[in-house]
Formats: sequence, C-alpha cells, structure tokens
Amino acid sequence: MTHSVEWCEDHVRLLDQRLLPQEERYVDLRTCDKVAAAIRDMTVRGAPAIGVAAAYGVVLAAQCADSASRTDAVASAISQLAATRPTAVNLFAALERMRCVQRDCDPQLLVGELLREARTVHEEELSASMAISSLGATLFPAGATVLTHCNAGMIATAAHGTALGAIVEAHRQGKVSRAIATETRPLLQGARLTVWELVRAGVPTTLITDSMVGHFMRTSHIDLVIVGADRIAANGDVANKIGTYSIAVLARAHGVPFYVAAPTSTVDMSLRSGAAIEIEERNTTEVTSIAGIRVAAECPEVRNPAFDVTPHRLVTAIVTERGILRSPFTRGLKGVAASHGGRSR
Repeated sequence: MTHSVEWCEDHVRLLDQRLLPQEERYVDLRTCDKVAAAIRDMTVRGAPAIGVAAAYGVVLAAQCADSASRTDAVASAISQLAATRPTAVNLFAALERMRCVQRDCDPQLLVGELLREARTVHEEELSASMAISSLGATLFPAGATVLTHCNAGMIATAAHGTALGAIVEAHRQGKVSRAIATETRPLLQGARLTVWELVRAGVPTTLITDSMVGHFMRTSHIDLVIVGADRIAANGDVANKIGTYSIAVLARAHGVPFYVAAPTSTVDMSLRSGAAIEIEERNTTEVTSIAGIRVAAECPEVRNPAFDVTPHRLVTAIVTERGILRSPFTRGLKGVAASHGGRSR
C-alpha cells in the first residue's frame, strides 16, 4: 500500500504527489516550515492527508524548540499551518486537537503528547476510510459504471481512500464493470492520480476530460457518481474540487445518484450552509499553463477557484464512517459530528 503521509522515527515522509504518475518519489521533512510549504504547493493534497500532515508538522515544531520556548513554538506553528489552505476543514480540526494538547500539557512532555495525538488523528483517518469504503460499496449495483471527479483515494486521505476506496472495494466485490475518471483541470488530479490508483487496483478505467461529462451522462449508462469532500456544512452543502457542482447538476438532470464519501472530520457544524465556506483561489498560472508551458493567450483576467459548493438538494446521500446519511442531512450530520467530538474550525 502506498502511504502519502508517514511518521518515520523523528520526521515526516510525504509522497510528492506533484510528480505522479511519472515518478513515485518520497520527501523527508524535518521542520514545520517544510510541512507548511508542502501543503501550500500541493506536495501533499487531499483534505484528510492535509490534516494528518499538519498534525505531524506541529510535532516537528515542538521537536525543534527547546523546552523554554516550546509552547510558543507550537502556537506559532499552528498559526502558520492554519494559513496554508483555507477550504479543507480537516486541517483546522487537526490543528485544534493539537492546540488542546499544547494548552493542557507540561512543556517537558509536550513532544511525546503531541506525537501521540498526531498518530491518533492518522489512525482515525485510516479507520474511517476503511469503514467508508465498505459502506460506500453497498451503494453500487451489480455491474456498475461509476463516475468520479478529482482524487479521493489513498494518497489523498493518508489511508485507504473515501470515494475511491468505495470504488476499489466495490470492484473487489465484483460489482464494478468500469470507472470513469474526469481529468480534473487545472492540475489534472484525476488524470494523474485517480487513474494511477485505479489502474494499480485493477479497476477497468476510462479517462475523460471535464467537459465530456454531459456527453457520457447522456450516451453511456452511468449508474452512480461518487466524489469526496473538503468541507461539509451543517445543512449538507458540500465543498469539493472545482467542477463537482457541474457534475451534480448533470447527474440530477439524467437521474443518476450523486454520492459524497467523506469522514466526519470533514463535517463543519459551525457553518450553517455552503455559502459560508471560504473558497481558495490559487495561482492563475495553473490555468494558463500546463506542465510549466503557457498555453493560454494573454487575457486581462484569469480566475482559479480551487473548489465549488454543491447544494445539499443535489446530493443523494453522504457516506461517513458512522453511516450513510440521506436528506434532510442536518440531523444526521449533527449526530455524526457529535460522536466525533463536534469538530469545527
């Protein structure tokens, strides 16, 4: 199994997702600054994986400080990591857990206690993804053709995967005839990462461009769509990779179930709706260039929102490790969030 995030004795090891599928390279990081940079530049990506990496980054900050300045170093690290990417709530949930440890712990014991909590965050994501994979697979009819967008596999979750985990598990059970993966512009996480994972798992896979989804919904028999999430508001609105909303609209128009698979660490009960979710805007060169080569004509304005919000009315069900939730989502999400400690930013 490929691990996107690992703790190796005294440092963090990350799979450099920017290089896939051409090269499978791991980088060893020994400072919080390096972890923060890796989150910003998407060496590590995927909401659960970002949360796990950030938790380990806090441990590194504590390790690098002497006992007299350790508490302040940890507080500074938490602030630094929180500023890396704004949309995925797992980052903030993990950092809040590390902040609670810092607040309650003797500075002499802080490194060990922070590492224990970071490992717990990691183990919980692993356990959650295994449960989500099993529950998600129950939604697949026999011989299913499934469409997915972006990457919610093992490299995005530091575990087995959520949406992709469900696809792989359903395939293991003999239920999947084909997976259709969108390329996921502008950084091609679907073409580079999802296809890489599905092919390695032996799942028959078709790659399409993002703009082909409507055509395949109309002309091919697609049984379901399943995607991951970076943040789920209290009413069931879902923030996920840009383009998800368009796919949900197309799925509704063609009578195709639209499922979201995400751990409860992704649920943010502090936000009543998706309108309050902050959408990250990334560097416009990601849109104007491919592999470092400019392909776009000069243009007075270029936009690059990394995520969009799918209204809960377009979501058929949300698969969490604590069960499959259906509309109305508010009560179910409140229940699973409470059982996970009521995580919020």
